[in-house]
Amino acid sequence: MAHDTAVQQSLTPGSSLSSMQRLKVDPGFQAFWALRIGFTALPILMGADKFAHVLANWDQYYAPRLDWLLPGSMSVHTAMYIVGIIEIVAGLAVLLEPRIGSLLVAGWLVGIMVDLVLLSHHGDIALRDFGLFLAALTLARLAWAFPESGIVRVTSAGHPSARG
Repeated sequence: MAHDTAVQQSLTPGSSLSSMQRLKVDPGFQAFWALRIGFTALPILMGADKFAHVLANWDQYYAPRLDWLLPGSMSVHTAMYIVGIIEIVAGLAVLLEPRIGSLLVAGWLVGIMVDLVLLSHHGDIALRDFGLFLAALTLARLAWAFPESGIVRVTSAGHPSARG
């Protein structure tokens, strides 16, 4: 009975439960944080690997049909560095402001899926990324349900401050 009361209280707007208490009892809040952690860590790790090449030779995942996107004589390898930076920024955006960052990641995943479909032989990875796209959209929706969970907010005076 006490558990049911805690869950009901956690689902009430303006709940007096702390984030840690809410994390113990609210399945929606748990899902929000699981997705937020994943979509913070994974883009940052994948972006960093564009520089380290531990997981893959990322150059092979670039569709030559997209050469028109590369300015001047930029190499695919250099483009993958830019991709890595974008992925790291997207992960940090999810950490700091999940309502915006999750949509950035979702959009990025659409671009990756288009690239993979154009390569023709990576449809399985594109399908996996479609599942990640849906999860990123789910995170965006949950982020609106839990707006108090951002790391940074702007005070009424217009100054950033950490959220507690």
